[in-house]
Amino acid sequence: MSDRPVRVLLVDDQALFREALATLLSVRDEIVVVGEAGTGQEALDRVGELGPEVVLMDLRMPVLDGIAATRRLRVEHPGVRVIALTTFADDEDVFAALRAGAVGYLLKDVSSARLVEAVQTAAAGGSVLEPSVAAKVVARVARLPAEDTAPRPQPLVVPLSERESDVLRLLADGRSNREIAGTLHLAEGTVKNHVTNVLGKLGARDRTQAALRARALDLL
Repeated sequence: MSDRPVRVLLVDDQALFREALATLLSVRDEIVVVGEAGTGQEALDRVGELGPEVVLMDLRMPVLDGIAATRRLRVEHPGVRVIALTTFADDEDVFAALRAGAVGYLLKDVSSARLVEAVQTAAAGGSVLEPSVAAKVVARVARLPAEDTAPRPQPLVVPLSERESDVLRLLADGRSNREIAGTLHLAEGTVKNHVTNVLGKLGARDRTQAALRARALDLL
């Protein structure tokens, strides 16, 4: 990931929450908060003015809700990455946000360390999901009817090592690198190397795609 701080726009209709989040993130060198917005429409206007790389987007707001704003951002500012940051984790909100173009979905009780890591991952082109949300996505894919004409995924050219399989299982549960490191008693840098190897062997561009491909290959 780049050493340059990620430019972030905060979007939430609760001013107190925005102010608290801005204060929390302002002490982190990895992030610079470039502005705030209280509605989806204001978010669209401010993105054009401020040029953020990542938008932390509440979903339930007046004037223009977060899902509609995310959908428009994907069209009007396709380079901006949106992470839904909300209180709600019901299926309707989750899949509507992901279909609209959000690359992440986190709940507001997320730790600051996890949030910073999610912002950096999104800015680098990856995606990040709350563990409960990741489980919903994998479960939804598992319930899709099999297409007889769909090509079966090819087995891995280079199989995963036992340790890489351990990392994959935790990654598929939505765990951050720090959480995986704590669970497996590894250095965080070692976990990052394992994640890179897992993505490479699976031919996946990010963690969510890796989990879905692993499911298709019966690796989970």
